[in-house]
Amino acid sequence: MLRFLVLLLLLANGAFFAWSQGYLASIGFAPAHQTEPQRLQAQIKPDAMRLLSSTEAKRVEALATTPAPRAPECLQSMLLTEAQVNAIRSVAVNLPSNSWSLDSATEPARWIVYMGKYANAEALAKKKTELRELSIAFESLKNSTLEPGVSLGVYATQAQANESMAKLATRGVRTAKVVQELPERKGQLLKLPIVDDALRAQLDGIKSVVGAAGLVVCKAV
Repeated sequence: MLRFLVLLLLLANGAFFAWSQGYLASIGFAPAHQTEPQRLQAQIKPDAMRLLSSTEAKRVEALATTPAPRAPECLQSMLLTEAQVNAIRSVAVNLPSNSWSLDSATEPARWIVYMGKYANAEALAKKKTELRELSIAFESLKNSTLEPGVSLGVYATQAQANESMAKLATRGVRTAKVVQELPERKGQLLKLPIVDDALRAQLDGIKSVVGAAGLVVCKAV
């Protein structure tokens, strides 16, 4: 009996070996052949790896954290006073040649539909509440001599402002009037047609001259 079991075990091992090696494939007995070439392709190639020195590692880290350069852009100032123009000429001599220019410009007059002047801040606040109840938008004034008051709209011409005021009257606005908030101004503005990262780093002096208005993207012509 023991000999029979040993013989049976040997036959079973022999059959498994023949099956696993594909020797029985001709009679329909063979293991499923599985391949995953993508895993082989994704394997790290040890022969292509190398250790970086501390200097090289810092250089790679710096490259990874350095932001991509910004695209060049055209920047310009608002209309400058004569004093600002003179200051710009003094500061801009340190900039690359042909990187800036002072161009003549005209700032058109501003007409507004105006409500004011009110006696005090409380009267102004009351009027703003009334306007909100009528769903009429308003904004702060650019001309401090008209304070305290509000603007119900800004227009390039007096005629446009008059037309708007007539429409507001149909919505319950009775005490508004059209005034010129700011007169036409002529002067010069600074233009920097191609500002790249290198030039941006040199504009601190310019920004200190143009003040809060700063530099804005050039207007399309």
